[in-house]
Amino acid sequence: MSGSLVLAPTADPKVFLAPDGTRMTPPPGWTCLPPGDAALTRRVKLAGPSWAVLEKRGRKVFSKGLWAPSENVEAARAAVVAERSTVDYAKRRQSDLARRERVQTAYAESFEQEVSAFLGFSKQWVELGREMARRVASHATPVGSGTVARTKRISVAERAEAAVIAWMRHQTTAYDRLVIPRVKGKRREVRRELAQISRALLDLHRRDAPHHAAVCSLCTSLARP
Repeated sequence: MSGSLVLAPTADPKVFLAPDGTRMTPPPGWTCLPPGDAALTRRVKLAGPSWAVLEKRGRKVFSKGLWAPSENVEAARAAVVAERSTVDYAKRRQSDLARRERVQTAYAESFEQEVSAFLGFSKQWVELGREMARRVASHATPVGSGTVARTKRISVAERAEAAVIAWMRHQTTAYDRLVIPRVKGKRREVRRELAQISRALLDLHRRDAPHHAAVCSLCTSLARP
């Protein structure tokens, strides 16, 4: 049996598809290790044969677990528990968490600056711009948020622009209340149209010309807590 296979799920939770279309069922004595513990998963893979079940949804791939011999899973789990109970591990863990927090804080601050630079609001609206940059960054930068701010496929400046447009789509337009036909490309078309409206609204705040904040969807949105 191959040491490690990557399979796709089916409607049956114990039947999987191989790349060549073959339907496969786990051998007797195998169990599924749920996703979520990278260290444990690595140990199980190193211990012997395993099947990684991955589900593709659009451009994203989600783990549905790792199938492997039960004894390998239990042995790996016991080893991980023993390792994590040591003082050295606790110190390393604390140090790692502190490092991640520093990295996250630095990125959030840097991203907020990028958002502010993209907004480029005039002096009359500079305070509004600061508050908007704070809210956009607060929403977009948390680890695991799945927002465009976390992607590495585009530059930080492009992420900032995309995050602003996404935030405005939900905060200053009727997007969340729209009934969009389930036609391929229609949702993307609607988003493009709303993005144009959002960019026009941003341009309004890049000029010192006054406007009625009470009827401005951006001003009223940012006036709310």
